[in-house]
Amino acid sequence: MKTDRNTEFYGIVGMPLRHSLSPAMHTAAFQACGLNAAYRVFESTNLEGTIQGMRTMSIKGLSVTIPFKSDIISLLDSIDPLAEKIGAVNTVLNEKGVLTGYNTDAAGALKALQEMTDPKEQHTVMLGSGGAAKAIGYGLKEAGGRITIAARSRRQGEELARSLNAAFIPIEEISGMRMDILINATPVGMYPDQNQSPVDLSTIEVKTVMDIVYNPLETVLLGKAAALGCQVIPGVRMFIHQGAEQFRLWTGLEPPVQVMETAVMKVLK
Repeated sequence: MKTDRNTEFYGIVGMPLRHSLSPAMHTAAFQACGLNAAYRVFESTNLEGTIQGMRTMSIKGLSVTIPFKSDIISLLDSIDPLAEKIGAVNTVLNEKGVLTGYNTDAAGALKALQEMTDPKEQHTVMLGSGGAAKAIGYGLKEAGGRITIAARSRRQGEELARSLNAAFIPIEEISGMRMDILINATPVGMYPDQNQSPVDLSTIEVKTVMDIVYNPLETVLLGKAAALGCQVIPGVRMFIHQGAEQFRLWTGLEPPVQVMETAVMKVLK
């Protein structure tokens, strides 16, 4: 898009970013709301330099992705309490040179889940114990869900479970379990390894299955879940909703969610 001296700039920082859907999603949102704003890709291995550039050039907001969600915290002026609990930031707001970090993954995951079911008092088993699992876990905790963490790393999984007042099991012990909701918060099944699944669904009993992987749109896990009659929630729903929360933080406006979804689906298809 054309820019001028009044254009406000936003962007995404991470490495690599060649497959990021954020530029298409946020550009569509800015245009739909008639904002003189542009969204740029800052693929960099120098996070400190990028943040300094954000201050110098008055970039209004940043999306933050792998591998910088934790490293960026020490470079900011303040952190939202939820992001501090999670230990990860995926959104930065620049207010007159003061940089504040937020985490919209928790809200994005919860909204995606609530489109299909209410996690309150339901038993959710979450696969994984990394940054995404932490964010989703805190969202579920706030919503009143009962959580079990199933992870390959016992140390990391038990640590996350303690912080959420949740149970922990090694992921290989999930066979034979009954649960209301299963969430894959790992990258297993993501392109180019899209033929993989984190668990064998035929060995467990579950009503609703959510996958945070959004490329491919239908993972092996979700395909199997649908075949077994489960409700399925694709990862693209969480991606769109976390992006919508970013837009709200940056602009103070209600995000055009349908427009953002159309832009993302156009790229994915």
